[in-house]
Amino acid sequence: MHHHAAISFKPSSNGLFSLNPGIFQNPSFVIGPFRNKLRYSILNCRGIEIPLPKLPQRINSVNNGSTSIAAAVKDVDIATLGNLCVDIVLNVPELPPKPLEQRKAYMEQLSKSPPDKRYWEAGGNCNVAIAAARLGLHCISVGHVGDEIYGRFLIDVLSDEGISIVGMNERSEALNLSSADNETLLCWVLVDPSQRHGFCSRADFSADPAFSWMSRLSTEVKMAIRKSKILFCNGYDFDELSPSLLESALECAVESGTSIFFDPGPRGRSLIAGRPEEQRTIGKLLRMSEVLLLTSEEAASLTGINDPILAGQELLNNGVCTKWVIVKMGPKGSILITKSSITCAPAFKVNIIDTVGCGDSFVAAVAFGFIHDLPLSYTLTLANAVGAATATGCGAGRNVASLGKVRELLKESNLNEDEKFWDEVLSDNVNSRDVTVLSKMVVNGNSQVNRVSLLKVVSEVLPKLEFAPKMTGSLK
Repeated sequence: MHHHAAISFKPSSNGLFSLNPGIFQNPSFVIGPFRNKLRYSILNCRGIEIPLPKLPQRINSVNNGSTSIAAAVKDVDIATLGNLCVDIVLNVPELPPKPLEQRKAYMEQLSKSPPDKRYWEAGGNCNVAIAAARLGLHCISVGHVGDEIYGRFLIDVLSDEGISIVGMNERSEALNLSSADNETLLCWVLVDPSQRHGFCSRADFSADPAFSWMSRLSTEVKMAIRKSKILFCNGYDFDELSPSLLESALECAVESGTSIFFDPGPRGRSLIAGRPEEQRTIGKLLRMSEVLLLTSEEAASLTGINDPILAGQELLNNGVCTKWVIVKMGPKGSILITKSSITCAPAFKVNIIDTVGCGDSFVAAVAFGFIHDLPLSYTLTLANAVGAATATGCGAGRNVASLGKVRELLKESNLNEDEKFWDEVLSDNVNSRDVTVLSKMVVNGNSQVNRVSLLKVVSEVLPKLEFAPKMTGSLK
């Protein structure tokens, strides 16, 4: 499910590049939908007034000054939104042809009969949920799966990991659908003899989302969002769900105090240049998410700024609820940027087998640090370790990082330290910020950079992982 589109940037008044004017420049578009519902409201994020919806009976009463407000019991750590699919991983003599019609015919030929089950794997946001569950977080997956062999496979895989699925649609919406429209989404992951990957899905061959027939959130989905501490969304959600439905989920999360994590991924670039409704919705996600996760290339494509730290600061400045912008620097490590600080963590050295699922695993560990209020350098260290542990396996789904492998990497503490690289990254950002860098060797001195000992971080993170439940044998 990979899409590509051209994009242009407009210089902003401060000399930097910004997104399309409608995306960030007009704050009113974010809270506009709420303005007619402000009779009962609370303050959220940075003092933005939003409505408090009427909630079901299972609530806690929270006293807010002189006003008692109701909030759903948040007994779920993270809910993933959409992007539930089954990956079919096949070795092929050559990748599919590029012309769209030829690729479609190629995929239809593959789909004529189900391949051997040994080639099936849970994909998409299942990767995030499985990695998070293995860290001990309580996870649910909100999305659509069909009542066929692939859907039952997905349900079984997630159930084995202690994860339940909350159906995305109202049952009545699916009554008059053809079986093809209601089926579980498949993603054909094709690998040629040179280990290059190609991807095919039915979502690639339609201008509309795969489940565009969904028009509203079910009551169960709304309650799942309200009960969750974090709602994770990514750019591939747009391949399945309409922008209006995504906005409904976003509004439900904001209204109920659920933190939003958003990873635009490769789709971000085409969405910013996409249809007006796509531009509006990704703009809201970028503004209203508390945590944004991007690669350095994705951050540059969204802001027009090549410097990863300046790009992160631009996204922070244009955000409404944004607290963290995390920029993934591949094998070099990662950077976490807040309004007042910059935290850098070099990656762990591992023998990389397959990078599929590494970014999803990374998200799960960031969620762990966010929920447990870990110091920022601890959160990045754990996220790097979980991502690296996934890279040592082949494929995603049940092959994402095991807890045992994460512990092993942390204990080995083998960092890919590249002082020259980090000095260049930080060269223009040290003077104005609180800067922290994870390091194996900490040398005392008058440096403007605060170096944190990896051994200290590991010694404090490892005990927190001891409480993660051993749901399956792969966790030991």
